[in-house]
Amino acid sequence: MTGKAGRKEAGEAFSSCFFFAAEAANIWTVTADIHPDDIIIREGASDMKMKRTKKCLAIAAAVVMGITLCACGSGNKGTGATESKLELKETEKGNKVNEDFSLNVNTNRASDYAKKELVLPVKGIGRGISTDVKAKKKYKIVVMTRNSTNPYMIGMWAGGAQAGKDMGLEVQTLAPSNQDNIDDQLTIMESLIDQNVDGFVIHPSDSKGIQPMIDAANEKGIPVVAIGTAPDTGAFMRTGVDYYETGYLVTKELCEAAGGKGKAIILEGPAGVQNMEERKAGIKDAIAEYPDMEIAASQTANCKRDEAMRVMENLLAKEDIADGLTIVSCCNDEMAIGAIQALKAKHMKNVFVGGADASKDASQAVKDGDLYVTYNTDPYGSTYLAVTYLVQYLNDKTLPEEYFIPFPSERHNPLITKDNVQEYIDQYRWFE
Repeated sequence: MTGKAGRKEAGEAFSSCFFFAAEAANIWTVTADIHPDDIIIREGASDMKMKRTKKCLAIAAAVVMGITLCACGSGNKGTGATESKLELKETEKGNKVNEDFSLNVNTNRASDYAKKELVLPVKGIGRGISTDVKAKKKYKIVVMTRNSTNPYMIGMWAGGAQAGKDMGLEVQTLAPSNQDNIDDQLTIMESLIDQNVDGFVIHPSDSKGIQPMIDAANEKGIPVVAIGTAPDTGAFMRTGVDYYETGYLVTKELCEAAGGKGKAIILEGPAGVQNMEERKAGIKDAIAEYPDMEIAASQTANCKRDEAMRVMENLLAKEDIADGLTIVSCCNDEMAIGAIQALKAKHMKNVFVGGADASKDASQAVKDGDLYVTYNTDPYGSTYLAVTYLVQYLNDKTLPEEYFIPFPSERHNPLITKDNVQEYIDQYRWFE
């Protein structure tokens, strides 16, 4: 079963399973304490229902909402992931949002105005974020992430759920049961588009692979906000951080700490994943500004802690890489922590390590003096902001001022070091 017809058939199956499994598991509303392994079928279900439930378990897992803690896109591109060609351009003013969303074209850089001056419809960041916006109707908005295990994605769920409570609408949080699988994401979106949901906030596994469902949503006038990995065209808007800037600023901090000299290792995210490519570009551009620094190795560890530790161990076994190593710039915190573990096992000191996300574990590593710097990507706050913009549009057709509105941005002091980590944990964190 392939192509559009296959997805349609799968979508119908998903729709049936979605509602049955939700009813059977009694999880119709957004919750914060359910894990896929905790789905329990109520006693008294008929044999027929029990048989249907077994067939639907994989899809039911996509319905489950749960909340733990934070880090990048996953280590698996899913099926159909493609290389993205970056055109990184920073401008004073950014692209306007078209009333016909299909005319919106993705940009990889936020404008200087959007980062510093554009007035946001929210106050605060992290778990302190709030808004005065209220939904005029009981809208139904879906937050769909690429997986249900990565702490960053779970942070998105938490922010979406809180936005729903604060603004008075229904927010469903979903992820494919086959983690990071773009085909499953297409099936989920197709079914929900057929059900006429009011809007989407998505973090897709593949910016190009998700395009058919962006087009389908536009045909029905359903706005789609992209976080992290945006489609080439058709999104209502893009938010989340400027990934290029995260890589650039973290790496500049590392280079300065190293005195602008020595060798660098880059631990990349999954190859071809748009937001990870943007961050890697920022890392490389920062290093290029220091003539006495060289990139000794640049290798993917797929945003996974264990894989990063193994990759680093292999790299550190090579004298031409280990000798003179001064910085390790990682595309997320999980890889940074894995790199630190490998450096400790090798008894290597005076190597400055940076990551991105400012997760709970990373914040503790900064406090402990192991992680030199991280960047607060605040998936909680960016999803909350995305839902706020959707509600404004659904209320009275208000369009965002620009297409790419980064959150957090430099106005939020996103770099986390030993100097501000305790303040961040106490006041601005996005994790529990």
